[in-house]
Amino acid sequence: MTKAIFTVSENSEYRDAVDLYHFPKTYLRQVQAAKGDLVIFYQPRRNDGANSAGGAQAYFAVARVTNVRPDPEANGLFYADLAERLDFDHPVPFKRGDFYYESLLRREDGGTNRGAFGRSVRNLPDAEFALILKEGFDQEPAEPGFHLEGVAVPEEEPLPEVVPRPIIQQVVSRRFRNAAFRRQVLEAYDNTCAVTGLRVLDAAGKPEVQAAHVRAVSSDGPDVVRNGIALTGTVHWLFDRGLISVTDEYTLMISPNGIPEQLDAWLQPGRALILPHQQRLQPHRDYLAWHRKHFFRG
Repeated sequence: MTKAIFTVSENSEYRDAVDLYHFPKTYLRQVQAAKGDLVIFYQPRRNDGANSAGGAQAYFAVARVTNVRPDPEANGLFYADLAERLDFDHPVPFKRGDFYYESLLRREDGGTNRGAFGRSVRNLPDAEFALILKEGFDQEPAEPGFHLEGVAVPEEEPLPEVVPRPIIQQVVSRRFRNAAFRRQVLEAYDNTCAVTGLRVLDAAGKPEVQAAHVRAVSSDGPDVVRNGIALTGTVHWLFDRGLISVTDEYTLMISPNGIPEQLDAWLQPGRALILPHQQRLQPHRDYLAWHRKHFFRG
């Protein structure tokens, strides 16, 4: 197994999805080498900002390749099945100053290796993979003066010290993923419940609102913001038990049974949800449809 970078773009001709990567035979060997291992997603150029990197030229998510198979509808094209998708807390640029996160992309004279950069799938060492992960999820200020394979990072462009295995192990743990998912969803919703509009902080200043998965983790729901919604504890409980759901127009659906009368003022059928302004952060309609089909008691 080998770590890899998968390039994705909203404007691509390929049919990529959260759980699928669509690619030509040119990259079959590299993708097969990554089967069973983790890969990082990279957005190559600015577009309309609809994807998880927000239009930035950056690394922005991680997932695991579970299978590689031919596209039954197109000769010479293939799919990589993906699982355990998790968006970064912070998109990571492909370079900082003269430092390239992928050493393959740096020429000996310090310029960009355009040939390597043009490849949509690139294998890379664990140490470089781990550094991108650490930067993407790091909550602490980066340490200056980091060196990797003889390439010095300028003091004015600090980077964290790389510790390859621990961060890779953390990313696949449920505890780490839950914490990252919660941070990202609550930030997207400004710590505000999408249904009630409540924004309550406890005595320590921590938000009481919770991050709910729309498609359940137990049913392969990914840990991405578009599969999340910020809800107070009570509303989260109702959502997970199918007593409420959400339409494709982001309005509230109420089950005819099981809702306490005391909540009637907050839970009105057809009430519009309070959502992030950016479309790329709003619940995906495919996940909402799944919740209505498999959970909602309507």
